Amino acid sequence: QMQLAESGGGSVQAGGSLRLSCVVSEYTDSTDYMAWIRQRPGNGREGVAAIYTRGSSTYYTDSVKGRFTISQDNAKKTLYLQMNSLKPEDTGMYYCASDNGGNYRPLQPSNYVYWGQGTQVTVSS
Repeated sequence: QMQLAESGGGSVQAGGSLRLSCVVSEYTDSTDYMAWIRQRPGNGREGVAAIYTRGSSTYYTDSVKGRFTISQDNAKKTLYLQMNSLKPEDTGMYYCASDNGGNYRPLQPSNYVYWGQGTQVTVSS
């Protein structure tokens, strides 16, 4: 069974940067997309960025476009999220997640079946 382990969260001031990493134990034959999903205080889970693991297509929620970049290094079995120009509203728990195929909405959290434990990101003003 796939296991995911995030790292790289922390506390930064607004305008700062962080890079999140997610190490994947093993890819499954049915994985199509991997994503970063966050849960902000008082909110439900929100798909932030997703990547098609068999190609290079990427998807972002509107609020992070131009600031966040999702990427993958298959040789290292690692997913990344580079976050620049961070804002206080980016504060939340960030989860790495993987689907099990049949995913037609890459930013929809309910389409993901494997999840990491999460890493906390706190942005102060």
